[in-house]
Amino acid sequence: MEHLYLVTGANGHLGYTVCHMLRDQAKHVRGLILPKDKEDRLLALGVDIYHGDITKPETLDAFFDFDEHIDLSQVVLIHCAGIVSISKKKNPLIEKVNVEGTKRIVDLVKHKKIGKMIYVSSVHAILEKPHGLIIDETKTFDPNLVIGAYAKSKALASKHVIEAIHDGLPAIIVHPSGIIGPEDQGHGHMTMMIEDYLNGYLTSRVNGAYDFVDVRDVADGILRAVKDGHVGETYILSGTHIDLKQLFVLLQAYSGKKRAIHVLPRWFARLSAPLAEVYYKLRKLPPIYSSYSLYTLRSNSHFSHEKATRELGYQPRPIEDTIKDTLLWLAMSNRVKKVSIKAYIQRFIPLKKKSGL
Repeated sequence: MEHLYLVTGANGHLGYTVCHMLRDQAKHVRGLILPKDKEDRLLALGVDIYHGDITKPETLDAFFDFDEHIDLSQVVLIHCAGIVSISKKKNPLIEKVNVEGTKRIVDLVKHKKIGKMIYVSSVHAILEKPHGLIIDETKTFDPNLVIGAYAKSKALASKHVIEAIHDGLPAIIVHPSGIIGPEDQGHGHMTMMIEDYLNGYLTSRVNGAYDFVDVRDVADGILRAVKDGHVGETYILSGTHIDLKQLFVLLQAYSGKKRAIHVLPRWFARLSAPLAEVYYKLRKLPPIYSSYSLYTLRSNSHFSHEKATRELGYQPRPIEDTIKDTLLWLAMSNRVKKVSIKAYIQRFIPLKKKSGL
């Protein structure tokens, strides 16, 4: 019997990409989206859509309802639902969704005797090592040893999943680094930064570096974990460690927009971070930098995906390809002002053909 895939957070950046890849392989997919979410993108893929909220157990009955002919050992649940936040302020909803929601999903997987679960955690859940050391996988998670509300929520949820694995839960944990790439309808932080740069709203940046990974590579890593991953294991799905200065050089080169970007002194960035959060809140968008993100850009973010490469065959693409595809998608989605989509296509398609993409 073919696998049945259940994907929570199916309308999110990663969840949608996972659904897209599964449907490209003609897999049967159920997608869980919030009650008021739009259905059009997933319907176009042929995903069976279920409305529900992981913080409200009474809304999950239909999503976890299986006919007698379904072999539950062939059911795979991919738990992508979660809140990503770079805000300094503690938001009760983060713990409610990322921790309590994950516990609820774990309980349902155990109760229904589902064959396998992939939990999408984050590298933020892993204890940071001193600069100069490579960060690799662990099975020990302590929210008291990581910084930031988001990191603590992911560490606590990962700790719960590990404990459930010891109690028989057939689960695997994956830890993506900073996810970027096309098809981000939810206005993620890096997508907003790139979009604001292209539209001329972004006039300054800070120094720092981080590891960014293409959303399509994370989705591919998840599906590889389903096929070849070992229950009880954890896998880091990282990409390219890049300095922001180099990232903006790529943006300038590939977009053809050579905008003057000022580098903010670290002390000024720290003082202005709260104002930046207010500014983006007024725009009803997530902030592109905050006190927490400034800390993250200075932290040790050298994450190793060697284990995922060795055991799963995971191979993230060059970040240059991710930037090109993101710029093209933003242009074709009319999220870039005063730009010719034809010009963007002419700029990028030859590059894609040359690289064999």
